[in-house]
Amino acid sequence: MGRGAPGCRGMRFTPTRRQISRVNRCNCMEALLNEWLWKDEYWLPPGIRWQDVTLSEDEGRFPLPRDLVYTLPLALAFIAVRYVFERVIAVPLSRHLGVKDRIRIRAASVPKLETFYKQNSRQPSQTEVVSLGKQCGLSQRQIHTWFRHRRNQDRPSNTKKFCEASWRFVFYLASFTAGLASLINTPWFWDQTECWRGFPNQPVSKPHFWYYVLELGFYLSLLLCVSVDVKRKDFKEQVIHHIATISLIGFSYCANYVRVGTLVMLVHDSSDFLLESAKLFHYAGWTRLCDSLFVIFAAVFLVTRLVVFPGKVIHTTLVVSLDFFEPFFGYYFFNVLLLVLQVLHVFWAYLILRMVYKFMFMGKVERDERSDEESEVEDEDEDPEEEGDECSWEQRKGAINSKLASLANNCVLNNLANQRNLNSRLPKAR
Repeated sequence: MGRGAPGCRGMRFTPTRRQISRVNRCNCMEALLNEWLWKDEYWLPPGIRWQDVTLSEDEGRFPLPRDLVYTLPLALAFIAVRYVFERVIAVPLSRHLGVKDRIRIRAASVPKLETFYKQNSRQPSQTEVVSLGKQCGLSQRQIHTWFRHRRNQDRPSNTKKFCEASWRFVFYLASFTAGLASLINTPWFWDQTECWRGFPNQPVSKPHFWYYVLELGFYLSLLLCVSVDVKRKDFKEQVIHHIATISLIGFSYCANYVRVGTLVMLVHDSSDFLLESAKLFHYAGWTRLCDSLFVIFAAVFLVTRLVVFPGKVIHTTLVVSLDFFEPFFGYYFFNVLLLVLQVLHVFWAYLILRMVYKFMFMGKVERDERSDEESEVEDEDEDPEEEGDECSWEQRKGAINSKLASLANNCVLNNLANQRNLNSRLPKAR
């Protein structure tokens, strides 16, 4: 083979103008990122530059932003695994545990009302009801009935909510167990001062790397599925929580706040799987076990989110860290995200404490304050007399029976209260 033949080691390569232009553009983009995004003062304490952050190969790996590229395919993989899990495992499990879906009457096919429902409002005003009645030739009562049935028709079934809760329960339990096993022997688990010793030259072990990447991928999958999941009363707070969590995990990894980040994730996972387990048995109608798990969850939540998280985690990032470096942009940004999470913790703790207050001092809990309830007011009340021939007597009886069952499961902790006797109220409801 001659010297100038393809594949020769001594071949001399002359780049084309297009290749040179492409390389120049890449260099310009890299220079722009280094100049604006990866500025030393944004990510590192004063007096430290990226060139100073060096780790030998035997010490471990230093977290790099490009590692987060794995999170997007992981999020898509989580969505695919969840799809299979819910249909192969969660649905049969729900039937085995006795999860029952309410029998809901389907709204009659009225194209004008359907168009208004989808494009305008799910709850029309009185003026709109009158206008729709004239257009469709229906009475106001029939219009109200149609919209009530249509709203109930869109409500997620208990099986769907059970499947979602079971998927989150499996992940949170596995994540908490693996996270605790990887952190129990680390020095910063017991002494939070160690989170900053040697910062930012702190190696990241493989277990903590995968702990980070999997958690970030999971929360990204939750954010991608938020539009199709069950919409709850704290929907906006959940979206803010997911965005703040993703930003917190991503930024803390790039800035090598991994030690603190692992503690944040562990604190959250410690109570999340308890809440999801309580939801599972709530949907299955195992009220006594559900109430017991919820009591445990409430205690763990209040201790970890209102005591441990601000007293240990936020204190070490906000106060203790100043013993090791001066404040910089990353310090403020990281602590702002932590404080946003703490505000959400206070909001959810308020819902829990309000429910406990009603139970302890009023002897009742009017509504379930947990986040597994939908954001809208229940529209399950049906009037059999106004349905005519739309449904059979069996469907009506099933709807009434489902209402009676919901009365028995309407509040949390009802099995722990001796002040209420639902059995004496059921005949009145009938």
